[in-house]
Amino acid sequence: MIDTPSLVDQYCHGVLRTELGLGTFEARLAAQLGGSGALPAAGTTFFDTQTGFAVRRWCPPLLGLEAHCPPARYLARRRELGVAESGRRLLRASGIATYLVDTGLPDDLTGPAELGATGAAEAHEIVRLEPLAEQVADTSGTVEAFLANLAEAVHGAAVHAVAFASVAGVRQGLTHTPAPPGPGEVRGAAGRWLAARPAGGELTDPVLLRHLLWIAVTAGRPLQLHTGDRDPASLAGFAAATAGLGTDLVLLHSYPYHRAAAHLTAVHPHVHADLGPVLAHTGARAAAVLAEVLERAPFGKLLFSSGAQGLPELHVVAANVFRTALTRVLGEWVMDGAWSRTDAQRVATMIASANARRVYRLAGPAAGPHR
Repeated sequence: MIDTPSLVDQYCHGVLRTELGLGTFEARLAAQLGGSGALPAAGTTFFDTQTGFAVRRWCPPLLGLEAHCPPARYLARRRELGVAESGRRLLRASGIATYLVDTGLPDDLTGPAELGATGAAEAHEIVRLEPLAEQVADTSGTVEAFLANLAEAVHGAAVHAVAFASVAGVRQGLTHTPAPPGPGEVRGAAGRWLAARPAGGELTDPVLLRHLLWIAVTAGRPLQLHTGDRDPASLAGFAAATAGLGTDLVLLHSYPYHRAAAHLTAVHPHVHADLGPVLAHTGARAAAVLAEVLERAPFGKLLFSSGAQGLPELHVVAANVFRTALTRVLGEWVMDGAWSRTDAQRVATMIASANARRVYRLAGPAAGPHR
């Protein structure tokens, strides 16, 4: 038996504080699957997905129901207990000991302290770069002030944050070139963006996004990059350009390009790959996907996360699917004689928690070399 009693959730969001009906719960499931605003096929539900089936398998017993009970019955029990009590039961049963929480979403979600208290776990903040830059723009009157305040804000955030995260920077800022833009190019882009930007407008300028990423690289914290539906191979240039600078890169949400992400971790010493949503989204096939990642990635480069947002059920699903897949894959290799049980347990602990503790400099045992 492979034992992973304590997990570090190296990337997640907070949970909602409000009661949810069937429709709003399903909308949250759809958002987790990348289909925010989409509708299921007529006569079906977003519970008819691998994630939905996993919720029905793992979560009802934690609220006193049988596994696989109908969604309406599960949500009725959830409302009966109340959002606070159901969230407490779910999170505390997940086995997650530490949460790293991206606070950059506009939703009214629990912050790191509240999430940690609910789950009886440690919690630390991940600062999302684009909203931080937009906040700086709101209070900077000139180009010079904006650029100076931006650098100060990023380096100031590094004092309390365990990592930075970027979404738009990956999708737009690195489209053409991974290198940092020159000072003149940055000033010109800042002037154009500030002049045309409506109040509260999002940062979309590719030059400024690239500039923002490079400020983060100099701040000394790990940088999480949302690859989304893009092939992580497009980040190969940025990975090469940042090698040797002391900043670890973590590739998030790489499915279905998980093989490409695994390859990048093997090529670059400072590149790591996130496993959580890759497995949670594939549900019953998670073991097969995990085996594919383990074919190419060094084991010290893989990190568990839930990627959960809004629903505490998603933390539970990610943790249990991860454990089940890891036990199945490594257990089979032990049974075949390909691995020793000692090595399987050591690798499981690395991926579950120790690698994250090393990368993010968290207290507790970090993964080290085999002795």
